[in-house]
Amino acid sequence: MALALPAWLLDGLDGRVARRTGTATAAGARFDQEVDAALILLLAVAVAARLGLPGAAWVLVIGALRYLYLLGLRVRPAWRAPLPPSGYRRTTAGIQGGTLIGALVPWIPLPLAAAATAVALVLLVASFGRDVVGLERRARAGTPEG
Repeated sequence: MALALPAWLLDGLDGRVARRTGTATAAGARFDQEVDAALILLLAVAVAARLGLPGAAWVLVIGALRYLYLLGLRVRPAWRAPLPPSGYRRTTAGIQGGTLIGALVPWIPLPLAAAATAVALVLLVASFGRDVVGLERRARAGTPEG
């Protein structure tokens, strides 16, 4: 957790710095996204262990959802269309890291950690759901981009 908190806090800055300095690239954004997904997966595993596996295996969905989405890209070509920028998506991603880090704080009671993590999972599923529904609608309408 000692490394996760600074990484999560600094993650909110790296994209801004890259855009302001003119050093932002599509590859850099993709790399940042995948590093974020890996961190969320590791945090989800740690939180699930703290809450007590196997009963808390549902927490692993938070870490696995990005990778399940990537599998979905292989099955549903419509999901490969670029997603429009979304403040909701960005905020939801930030909430995941903050909630998982908070759930690892030893003095946070386990029921509170579990409840907060459950809310974070609902928000994440809603975010992915919004994107998938939007991509499917655009594909049916024949508009590949937002």
